[in-house]
Amino acid sequence: MRTPAEVTVVEVGPRDGLQNEAKAVPLAAKRALIEALDQAGCPRIEVGSFVSPRWVPQMADTGALAQSLPLLRATTSVLVPNAKGLEAALATDVPEIAVFAAASETFSQKNTRCSRDEAAARLVPVIRQAKAEGRFVRVYVSCVVACPYEGPVAPAAVARLAEKLMAAGGDEVSLGDTIGRATPRDTQAVIDAVALAVPLSQIAWHGHDTYGQALANVLAALDRGVTVIDAAVAGLGGCPFAPGAAGNLATEDLVYMLDGLGVRTDIDLDRLAAAGQKICQTLERSPTGRVALALERQSVFRHA
Repeated sequence: MRTPAEVTVVEVGPRDGLQNEAKAVPLAAKRALIEALDQAGCPRIEVGSFVSPRWVPQMADTGALAQSLPLLRATTSVLVPNAKGLEAALATDVPEIAVFAAASETFSQKNTRCSRDEAAARLVPVIRQAKAEGRFVRVYVSCVVACPYEGPVAPAAVARLAEKLMAAGGDEVSLGDTIGRATPRDTQAVIDAVALAVPLSQIAWHGHDTYGQALANVLAALDRGVTVIDAAVAGLGGCPFAPGAAGNLATEDLVYMLDGLGVRTDIDLDRLAAAGQKICQTLERSPTGRVALALERQSVFRHA
């Protein structure tokens, strides 16, 4: 298996991790989480999204949050669904803009209330404007392996969508196993298809752990040459438009594995786990990642 010397971890917990939480998270708690992740050494942090509060109420305070953040070492990003969201994002100093589209027709209808092709066409001017304003643009493609409504998704369909949006000016495409159904073979098949149209250096992998395959899929992605991996602290997450989808790959699990492989991330695992434990206390729930739970048990044992 091929492993890189270093991997860039994109921490998506403050956005993708919190967006599906039923319990409202105070702005101060979100800010504290982002600051703790920054202090842990996370190089890139997705802090929120400018989506309709009617559909994702947890993200309604993204503008205020972005404006209240102190100077961070990490590079921050926000997700936008359309031109209106981009306008709000451009009013902040956040240097990275993320857009999203689904490789599945039905998921696109459920998520954006328009067809897959219509959604992509609407994003082209958004990407171009963001680039004109000097922002880095990340393109999320969801349901790259399977859709909760349609089942398997063809890698060629993913590649066509990724190519179209990257040609509009995208800097990076994150391939999302939205419902966590991928196996390592699936992961490599879709990466191979997309890599025919997009340089490997611009491809990221975004996995959910519904079937317990997230870390195995990361290894499969690394073996193909992908070196940007998305994860959420404490395994937070789930998509409001993907029934049955479990949380994201836990950042603690990812960092622990990469540390063991000798792959550099520059993330302090203990500080990372502490950040996860604190936000889980706010949410009144436990982390789902195995490493966080193990560290929590060890802490209880040491203080018993």
